[in-house]
Amino acid sequence: MKKIIYISLIGMGLTLSSCFDDFLDVEPITQVLDNNFYRTIADAEMALIGCYDGYQRTASNGNTAFYVVSEVLSDNTFGATGHTDGRGYQVLDRFDLAQSPSDNNIFNGTWSDYYAAIFRCNALLAKMGGIAFDGNETTKNRIEGEARFLRAILYFDLVRLFERVPLLTAPTSDNVPQAAVADTYSLIAEDLKFAATNIPANAYPKNQAAQNDGRATAHAAKALLARMFLFYTGYYGTNDLGVTQAEVLTGLESVIASNEFALVPEFKSLWPAASFVPAANNTLDRSGYAGEGNSEVVFAQKFNSTQDYNGNLDGNRWLVMMGLRNTNASPYGRGWGACTVNPRLVNEFSNDDKRKTASIIDIGEEGIEDFDINDQREYTGFSNKKYTPTALPDGTSNTGGENDFQISQDQDFIVIRYADVLLMAAELGSPNAQTYYDLVRQRAGLTPRAATIANIQEERKFEFAFEGIRYWDLLRLGLNTAAATIAQTQNVLSGNSADQVVISASKIVATKGFMQIPNTQITLSNNVLTQNPGWN
Repeated sequence: MKKIIYISLIGMGLTLSSCFDDFLDVEPITQVLDNNFYRTIADAEMALIGCYDGYQRTASNGNTAFYVVSEVLSDNTFGATGHTDGRGYQVLDRFDLAQSPSDNNIFNGTWSDYYAAIFRCNALLAKMGGIAFDGNETTKNRIEGEARFLRAILYFDLVRLFERVPLLTAPTSDNVPQAAVADTYSLIAEDLKFAATNIPANAYPKNQAAQNDGRATAHAAKALLARMFLFYTGYYGTNDLGVTQAEVLTGLESVIASNEFALVPEFKSLWPAASFVPAANNTLDRSGYAGEGNSEVVFAQKFNSTQDYNGNLDGNRWLVMMGLRNTNASPYGRGWGACTVNPRLVNEFSNDDKRKTASIIDIGEEGIEDFDINDQREYTGFSNKKYTPTALPDGTSNTGGENDFQISQDQDFIVIRYADVLLMAAELGSPNAQTYYDLVRQRAGLTPRAATIANIQEERKFEFAFEGIRYWDLLRLGLNTAAATIAQTQNVLSGNSADQVVISASKIVATKGFMQIPNTQITLSNNVLTQNPGWN
């Protein structure tokens, strides 16, 4: 099913490259599209698949992934990786280029991947008027709604990473300067409102997830709009988005009232590594796993195990970064040891909270004796269980395709869960806030408590640990709050020797919480692009 959604257009006369030789250099691609495509509904559907493929490639191309960055920046984890690896992740973790002065292009591939995907969306949207929809406005609006949803999520990732980015709404090779932040967020809001209104409620029903999981829906658009609204209004302290808090809350309430979603009964069943159990005959018992597209998944970024080294890009390339450093300990698989878990978070979890053991690999407590501590930087004894490769009992990778532990990983990234819908609705002032909050806590095995804003925001720390959400939740509470929370000195082991992670609040404040613009992109733009504060 995954492969149906994410067929690459390469080989079909529509090579949409993500490798730019110049700043947003897409002229050869535009010529191919103008001459040969965008004539029929079938063409539009195929181009839409290309938009999904572009979004998938932001995580399958092997560049610095949004998810991994979100975790490294948070107070949940440290950069880590191998003891003798470069210190690029420490640049991010400390918000400090002095950790590795030559690493001024950490996001160059990421930047290109995202703009390649945005180009695909813009190309389809620009051609909608010339496609023969033959009066089928419902299909036309659905396709446009899905393309605009994807453009919105792509820009939302970019604007959170870099704040000031070029805002392209049509396919172009122009050297475009960075846009005002409000303009970028306004486009995101417009795109999501369009998607929420124009993707039919019955286009991709949840009870047919086996066929349509991963497609943008009106429900997903309403949920993403709420996430964007909370971040923008929180960080910038204003609302000029053209959508009110009441309207955002109404959208979330409609997602809840649809009855298409529900919390899965057992939290650990959401995650393969938390629910797989080594079994006889070198197998894994997967009966405890809720599966892809389960009742809690509102929107997911889909992946396949069929990626190879011959141009097929559809695997979850960042998952290997999160695996135990060079260690297979079934059901956990080997990886590159990034994002070791902060002991402070481990200690903050209540021992009664079911989410603790479902989210965190406790290397000592779980008896993982063969862990390669000598090759691990910033070892804390804890690792991420939600997103980590899995391995069979004999230590071989649990993947299909090439069975390559680096490229064949296919765990989906759950971008939005129903639990998030409930907690966002509660935070935005739903009359049912207490009920929504209680549902989340009860599933975790905890007793109810008052659904205050502070309690709801704290609950998110534990509910969404290691899901790429925590950093942005902190940042929307205010830059100084985020900096004070993340700043710390923590004793760790690097190469099995004493080391410290020292994160300074002043460094975070100096960067305003945003990342460095790739130096290559600034150079290619002839300095039309300018570097973000704190990264010169």
